[in-house]
Amino acid sequence: MFFLRLALRNAFRARLRSILTLLGPVIALVAFGLLQTVVGAWNAGVEMASATRVVTRSAISLTFSLPLYYRDRIRAVEGVRRVASSQWFGGVWRDEKSFFAQFAVDAGNFFPIYPEFVFKPGEFSDFLRDRQGCVVGRQLADLYGFKVGDRLPVRGTIYPGNWEFNIRAIYDGRDSSTITRQMYFHFDYLNEYLKLKSPSRANRVGVFVMELADPDRVADVAHEIDSQFRNSLAETLTESERSFQLSFLSMFGTIVRIVSGVSYVVVVIILAVTANTMAMTARERLSEYATLKALGFGPAFVARLILAESVLLCAIGGAIALILTRPVAAAFHRATPGVFARFDVSPETLHLQAACALAVGLIAALAPMARASHIRIVDGLRHVG
Repeated sequence: MFFLRLALRNAFRARLRSILTLLGPVIALVAFGLLQTVVGAWNAGVEMASATRVVTRSAISLTFSLPLYYRDRIRAVEGVRRVASSQWFGGVWRDEKSFFAQFAVDAGNFFPIYPEFVFKPGEFSDFLRDRQGCVVGRQLADLYGFKVGDRLPVRGTIYPGNWEFNIRAIYDGRDSSTITRQMYFHFDYLNEYLKLKSPSRANRVGVFVMELADPDRVADVAHEIDSQFRNSLAETLTESERSFQLSFLSMFGTIVRIVSGVSYVVVVIILAVTANTMAMTARERLSEYATLKALGFGPAFVARLILAESVLLCAIGGAIALILTRPVAAAFHRATPGVFARFDVSPETLHLQAACALAVGLIAALAPMARASHIRIVDGLRHVG
């Protein structure tokens, strides 16, 4: 107890410097937590991936479409329980800042593949009956105030024109991990329009989503599907939903890696600042450490005293950062409502923050510990801080 009180008194002897030193780890660790949460939010879609879902896309790129008739051939493959088409729409509602994902889907087959999307009784039937009907997720509805019965005008970009949709249902997530920030409408509505305005683009889809009877046969089913279309004008690549999500994110992989790297650079910077502060503190107190040695305290005691002071400062700063991270993340999410569907600080991020705080406290004390514990008593007493 005496040792802890002594270390605590030393840590806050120069209060202004101690407070400023504390601010460094607090700000740095909160920034680290936010950046790690950004990386986690970017990869949130991968967590929703199901082991029984498989996606077939063009073997060249996602920007190339596939013929609609592939759907029937894929459905005939052994092990495929259900198959649905999905096409990215990419329209603009209100303005570019109000972005949300929009997909034209084969609704009757698509939603049974996604049991995590939960509809109220009757609303889904209303959607199926309305050619211009659409459904929006609860997160999206809460974000922009959409209600069942609203008219939703969308300006087409990939498919030019002014499109009108009727919101017939708002679906919820099965649990808090389900992302509900998408809008879905009938593929037939889009396809009929293309048949009239741009026949060459009709009867083509972006991807086919399948539900398998046996998740252990993903590789076999994928090979069978791709074999059917090998050497055709539109070869396919079939992969698990998780792999598909990861391949989509890989287009932005460099950005994600940079953000993750910057988060650790922030920790290295605060390590340098804290190490410099501890070195200054130890240099000013060399005469005190020499006096302790003269009184019979060994070099190990002096080293532990410096280490305890450094760890205490970083531990207090880390604790404050852990308390602040979730409120700051929530405020960031409110300030950027259209960017991330989920922006939850994970327990892993908090553990990383705590580990970084401890590591900074330990490493920052190494050089001052070595100098103070090895200095001779005579040299220490002669030192003027």
